[in-house]
Amino acid sequence: MNRIGHSPWRSAGRGVVLTLATVGFLFPFIWMLLISLRQKVDILQPEKLFAPFTLDNYRELFASGEIFPYFANSIIIAVVNTVVSLFLGTFAAYGFARYNWKKREDRAFFILSQRFLPAMAVVIPFFLMATLTGLLDTVWILIICYTLFNVPFTVWMMRGFIEDIPIELEEAAFVDGCTRLQALRRVVFPLVLPGMVATAIFCLINSWNEFVFANFLTITNAKTIPTSVMMYLSVSGVQWGQMTATGVLAAIPVLAFAISVQKYMIRGMTFGAVKG
Repeated sequence: MNRIGHSPWRSAGRGVVLTLATVGFLFPFIWMLLISLRQKVDILQPEKLFAPFTLDNYRELFASGEIFPYFANSIIIAVVNTVVSLFLGTFAAYGFARYNWKKREDRAFFILSQRFLPAMAVVIPFFLMATLTGLLDTVWILIICYTLFNVPFTVWMMRGFIEDIPIELEEAAFVDGCTRLQALRRVVFPLVLPGMVATAIFCLINSWNEFVFANFLTITNAKTIPTSVMMYLSVSGVQWGQMTATGVLAAIPVLAFAISVQKYMIRGMTFGAVKG
């Protein structure tokens, strides 16, 4: 017996809508991929949709070797920032979740409010501080900036995951002789691992894709892969082939990583959604 309101036409309509939405979201990436595979003479001629494909743009990128340092900087910055943000944010989230101290919610909201600031509003002060401390054009200034923005996000994400864990489990560990840190390591952290993975994924993607800080606080040594597209802008024109090829190469690691950990992301985002 079919459920009330269920019909093949409604299912087909949902499928069409989801398909169109998916195509719409993927169209910019698909168009960028197509341009990166075109010859220079065909790039500015959209009517040549099925022009012969070529890998010349990618060959030129690999032959010059200019993007490899940018990839290395992006990997270092994203990984270090994610680890530091997750470490600091998880312990701070535990304090907000388990301790009832004065003005706890006000301070929690203040931490979250740091995410409200647009990057352009604070990049100039960061530039001045980086210049005075000698951190300008280093990976450390970007790690610091990204950590300051990702820790509030981590705190609010992890606080919800930790609050979904019954406190009785920790109390039982205390009765068995565990200290607070031992209870965290043996009880809390294993249970919130899906949430930690989901949070780490978002921190990593945010760090990898960030452009404003990377563009203003670096010159040559610490440039990241999103800022490398600026190399192809000049007074003589835009090198669309190399620019789009760089964009494709920059997107592939993030897409591959997101697909490989998709099940952990979904599990983490739905953690605690259904309670008994």
